Amino acid sequence: MRQPLYCLLCAAGLLAAVSPVEAQPLGGHYPAGSEGIKAASLPPPGVYLRDYNQFYFADDYRDGPPGFNVLVYVNAPRLIWITDFKILGGFYGMDALIPLGYVDIEADSPQPNDSRFSIGDLCLEPITISWHTKQFDVAVGYAIWVPTGDFDVNNAAQLGKGFWSHMITAGATWYIDEQKTWSLSALNRYEIHHEHEDFNITPGNTWTLEWGLGKSVTKTVELGVVGYYQAQMTEDDPDSGAKDHVVAIGPEISTFCPKLGMFASLRYLHEFAAKDRSEGHNIMLTLTKRF
Repeated sequence: MRQPLYCLLCAAGLLAAVSPVEAQPLGGHYPAGSEGIKAASLPPPGVYLRDYNQFYFADDYRDGPPGFNVLVYVNAPRLIWITDFKILGGFYGMDALIPLGYVDIEADSPQPNDSRFSIGDLCLEPITISWHTKQFDVAVGYAIWVPTGDFDVNNAAQLGKGFWSHMITAGATWYIDEQKTWSLSALNRYEIHHEHEDFNITPGNTWTLEWGLGKSVTKTVELGVVGYYQAQMTEDDPDSGAKDHVVAIGPEISTFCPKLGMFASLRYLHEFAAKDRSEGHNIMLTLTKRF
């Protein structure tokens, strides 16, 4: 294996919960842990700016390079537009996201340690459809990840992946009681990756399941437990012999400020049971403003 590729594999596996350097030997764009309580609930019609701030750090990479250590911060603004137009009774919407971030990686490997600020790959979601009933929210969507980010085969500390991916989304939130103080949510993301032109490798498909159990303790504050499971579902082409996965769980607090018209959520997720990727700590602060 070429040394630049070895370095990239380390970087891809290590950033197991940050933006587009997510998981797998080469692939999985979607950053597990982005959504938590009511993960599958889209907002009512309107224009929103949602700002994801994700911190990830780890010093454990099972069967990986010795002396491994990584620190990542990613800021990903996402513009969301939910229209009044309905398809099959659900509101049609669209959104776009671009991640920017800092990566610092260390490992005892032939490649030097590296740190840098870079731009990640653009995510365009031209189709979302959301339904809202008395006890359920349901959402489906289709998105595409465009390799517009910084990518260099000789650089491990970067957010760009260097290939295209399709992402199919489906999920639901169940309001357990009539007052909607309890909620149980599950959100599925399935990514289908294209060939990486620099390495002639097509990464295996990625499945991400995010879930959350929440309880409203006041009119503006909600507490809960959230988690995720992310795994490579199909073999790489050509087969690399590795199919990674990781599990995470942790607490979340969510609040709404009426004066600012802003929602905020903070969650911490501890990773465990990792295979062929890093196992670390994932912190997400999300701010949402309606215009």
